Amino acid sequence: MKTFLKVLLILIAAVIVVKLLPVLLVIGGVGIGGLLLAGCLLIAAVGVLATLGLSVAAAVVAVALIVAVALSPIWVPVAVVLGIVALVKKTSRTTAA
Repeated sequence: MKTFLKVLLILIAAVIVVKLLPVLLVIGGVGIGGLLLAGCLLIAAVGVLATLGLSVAAAVVAVALIVAVALSPIWVPVAVVLGIVALVKKTSRTTAA
């Protein structure tokens, strides 16, 4: 009796699924369409953020170059002095024999 009841319940469930199949397909299609729309919007947002990030990075590099050029009367002589000191210090070392 238990087996017959199980088979009967599975048969009833199968009939209900077949009757509701068009509704399930419509709901699934709408769900997939919504996921595709969300994916397209996400790709567009990433593209906008990447463009904005690249423009911000270019602006930062431009500002860094402007600051480097503006401060060159200070750092170029300092770099030359440091280079000469490093060169003299390196050549004055003696090797242990």
